[in-house]
Amino acid sequence: MLLWIAMAVLTAAASLTVLIPLGRPARVQPAHAGAARSIYRDQLSELARDKERGLIGEGEAEAARIEISRRLLNSEAPDGDTRARPQPAYRLERLAAVIAIPLIAIAAYLYVGSPQFADRAATAARQTEPTAMGDIDELIARVEAHLAANPEDGRGWEILSPIYMRLGRFDDAVRAMGNTKRLLGSTAERESLYGEALTRASGNVVTEDARSAFEKALKFDPQEARARFYLALSLGQSGRKDEAIAAWTALIASAPADAQWLSAAEAELAQLKPTATVPETPATVAPGPTAADVAAAVGQTPAERQEMIEGMVAGLAARLETEPTDVEGWERLLRAYTVLGRPADAEAALERARAKLVEQPERLAVVEKAAKDIGIGKD
Repeated sequence: MLLWIAMAVLTAAASLTVLIPLGRPARVQPAHAGAARSIYRDQLSELARDKERGLIGEGEAEAARIEISRRLLNSEAPDGDTRARPQPAYRLERLAAVIAIPLIAIAAYLYVGSPQFADRAATAARQTEPTAMGDIDELIARVEAHLAANPEDGRGWEILSPIYMRLGRFDDAVRAMGNTKRLLGSTAERESLYGEALTRASGNVVTEDARSAFEKALKFDPQEARARFYLALSLGQSGRKDEAIAAWTALIASAPADAQWLSAAEAELAQLKPTATVPETPATVAPGPTAADVAAAVGQTPAERQEMIEGMVAGLAARLETEPTDVEGWERLLRAYTVLGRPADAEAALERARAKLVEQPERLAVVEKAAKDIGIGKD
């Protein structure tokens, strides 16, 4: 509606620029009007000279002057007497201007414009807005170009490093985090992120350089969770099982209940049989082993620990029957059965998950992927 109102106003303005000049009537004067006035003025001058020479009497001179003046005034008629009368052709011109200008404007807009569409400038602006942080490749290219021109910009390297990590460009992340440490100095977080980048770049194997970075991080902050996680992983990879179990146990016992890495730590601990535990999170029990549980498990015999593990796995399986949307719970259950050497139970659990999540394909896809990674459910 606003568009059409604006068009009407502009059309009226354009029409007035043509109609106003046409609306001024032309002043028409007879072709001999100028010559007549000149004659009458000459006669008045001659009459005055004759009067001065005594060639004409006073009365006659006054009568002659009045008559000549009357004729002079008649030759200079007011505007109302000399205006041109509107002619039919003139009326047609005004009518054509009033009709033709709007018609031409509307026709041109309908041909060139698109009244059925929204404003193109605004639409184009919206289309160029970043979606989900924009075109990530373009953003990375801009930052990389900036850093190529300003290689000593430590903040730029620090911003780019986690992006490389999320994209799986681990070698680039190592380089970016190394530059960050060099330019901005070491902190617990930077050393830990650098060690993680080195570990991911080596296929999740904690190398000597990575271990050194994690140890530096712990010197800054002994509770740095990422460094503790990878150092515990390093102990297991080097075959130091008892030390790895102790490290995982201590890490899990001190972890917040909502820690994103907690399930991964529990899975690593579960693989270190026979002392591994697989905590579950039913609504009626604690979300994981408490410090007291860990202390009790350390003093148990292998048979007692195994019984405790079996009980926790059974509790997790029971909970998933009533809370089947917990995809992480299904993953922990499948992994627990595999660690316990019960592949048939793992297959059965996967079938139950498929039946429970048949109407939730997105969650089922997560469970299927976890099963594939663990090595079950293969046809």
